[in-house]
Amino acid sequence: MVRQERAIRTQLSILKAAAEVFDAYGYEAATIGEILKRAGVTKGALYFHFPSKLALAEGVLEQQFSLVRVESGPCKLQEFVDTGLAVAYHMRRDPLVSAVARLSLEQELRAEYGPLAIRQWIEASTKLLTAAKEQGELLHHVVPAESAWLFSAAWTGAQLYSQILNGREDLEDRVVAVFQHLLPSVAVPAVLNRIEVSKERVVRLGAVSGVPTARPDAGAAGAEPGDPTERAKLAASA
Repeated sequence: MVRQERAIRTQLSILKAAAEVFDAYGYEAATIGEILKRAGVTKGALYFHFPSKLALAEGVLEQQFSLVRVESGPCKLQEFVDTGLAVAYHMRRDPLVSAVARLSLEQELRAEYGPLAIRQWIEASTKLLTAAKEQGELLHHVVPAESAWLFSAAWTGAQLYSQILNGREDLEDRVVAVFQHLLPSVAVPAVLNRIEVSKERVVRLGAVSGVPTARPDAGAAGAEPGDPTERAKLAASA
């Protein structure tokens, strides 16, 4: 059990380091050497978990829906809004969240992974908006899947513009504006009046919605999972 927990911490440490490098330099310019330096692990440990740079990028992209968690509440439209606000908050502060956005739009990965990331985002939004529609929170003409596509496109566009124009310094403000402009077209007036969309809510959500990624203890004893002796032990116990 201890060995397994340590392996998980090592994997998360590698993913965090890879995300920092991908976010800073992009996929093509990122190097395994820089990732190793930031992760503080051996080359054997890295390749034990991720056999290539592409596998590292895939690992980061797979974190898309495990990085930000918003508490489920009775109002599904508020939960939908909170998800978008929380992601905006963490995109400026968590390299894993930011790297997912960058990698999904990188030319080298966009054809295969970009559509997948976008579809997953739309599907998650559709699920929440469908629940909101079933609870009578949306106007009768609203089609959840279409609204999910529109909100996703608007959110992504705001993120891209904010990144290009000022390094995402105003991302939270822009995402708040997206919701303030679009919500009246889908929400029942009585529900709309109860929905909170503000910079203050972004900050409150940010304090409770992040999922920390643990780094391995510097003084932990034992071999790294990538070492030959550790590989043999893991294989024997499988």
